[in-house]
Formats: sequence, C-alpha cells, structure tokens
Amino acid sequence: MNNVRQSASVPLFELRDAGVHIAGRQILQPVTHTFTPGRVTGLIGHNGSGKSTLLNLLSRQNTQHSGDIFWQNRPIAKWPAREFARHIAYLPQQLPPAEGMTVKELVTLGRYAWHGALKRVSSEDMSLVEDAIRSVDLQWASGHLVEQLSGGERQRAWLAMCVVQASHCLLLDEPTSALDIAHQKEVLQVIHDLSRTRQLTVIMVLHDINMAARFCDEFVALRQGATVFKGDAQALMTAEQLSAIYHVPMGVTHPDPLLPPISYVK
Repeated sequence: MNNVRQSASVPLFELRDAGVHIAGRQILQPVTHTFTPGRVTGLIGHNGSGKSTLLNLLSRQNTQHSGDIFWQNRPIAKWPAREFARHIAYLPQQLPPAEGMTVKELVTLGRYAWHGALKRVSSEDMSLVEDAIRSVDLQWASGHLVEQLSGGERQRAWLAMCVVQASHCLLLDEPTSALDIAHQKEVLQVIHDLSRTRQLTVIMVLHDINMAARFCDEFVALRQGATVFKGDAQALMTAEQLSAIYHVPMGVTHPDPLLPPISYVK
C-alpha cells in the first residue's frame, strides 16, 4: 500500500460551487469547501438536508452535478476508477451482503483495487490485511463468519476492508446507523483512532450530534441543501448554533469538563 501522506498544507478534497439539481429541484445548493487532511469531518443536519448527496458527490456515486470537485488538485472525474479507489474508500449506509465470508476474506476484498480480482493475493497483501484487522481490534475474529459478529463488530470489519483499500481517505455514510449506544461509541472510537494513527482523512454522515461532537474534529452542517455551518465542536455546541441548524429549541450542558458539551432538545 502507498503510505506516502500528503502535506497538511495541500488540499485533498475541495469543492468549488458543487451542487445537485434534479427534476427542477435544487437538492444541494452550491458548496465551496476544502476538507482538512488527516481530520475527521462530520456532515450533520436533519433528514433530507443533503448530507448523503454531498458524500455521494465526493465518492463519485453521483456524477451529475454543477461546479467542480477536486482530489489532490485534480478533478475527480479525471481519476481512473482503480487509481481513485486506491486513495478513497466509500462505505454506504446499507452494507452489501457478506454471507459465507470470513472477516479475513471480506477485508482481503479491499486489495482488489490494487491488483484486480483475478490476480493472486500476495504475502504482502495478506500482511496488510492482517494489519488492518488488528487496527480495528478484530484479530480474534479473523476466521469467523462476518454474519456471526455483532453489529459493531461487522461495522469494524468493513472499516478494515476500507483501510486496506484506500491509503488516504474514508467516506462513511452513517457508519453507526442501527447500532446501540455502546456500539456507536465503539465504532466511532475506532474511526477516530484510525484517522490519528494512519493520518486518514475521514468524512462521514452522522445523526447523533453528541457522538459527533465527541469524535469529529470539524463539521459541515446542511439544511434544505444549503450549508449553514462550518467549524469545530466548540463553535458548534452552543444552544444558539444548534437551534439555528435544526430549527428546534436546544440547550447544552457541561457534565464533564474533559468532553464536549451535551446537547438536548428543550
């Protein structure tokens, strides 16, 4: 795997007036934003605000858009598919089936972006696969069937597959959906740790604002397709800012000085 990282001064993902207009409706208002390399950015906002639409643009799931999107100063449409996949991994909200596959077999799929599906997996590939499995603390389950794991463990297995595929960026659409609170915390901690230890840029859609404030470095908030906030947790977690984003009266409390404030609906 290519472990060369980009300098923090070089923009990785950059949007310039990127928007989506479908059937006479502006789904996503033009967005201009540069995502900070090596940081975890949370895309937040109410249902239908445009979060997944924005993520789909970054992952090239939706190529019908206005404006420009760049990866490493190069239009994403100009990247060959396999080369793009070596830099960026996308994990949708609805995970593909993995019936009958072990954790190791699932994670190994991530290496296909580097040599195709027909080439034999090398010892170097397997070393990278094992390292990715360790990075999400699933080495004990390497030979287990994915379907036999808990929800949080399955999500970590898919994250390991993304890690072994892409050397720079993870795009995650609601990676904690359908998980209980304990497993949400577990998965988000793994994502945060992967960003730090592997210098990964992570951009993910989240709904739980308190979990997001704890594990994300930066935020982009959307409302009805428009960008209404950009900033860090300190700027986000105020009653005034949250109320403006979600259009419901909200408050914040500070039960632990070592953690971000906790929001609540009044």
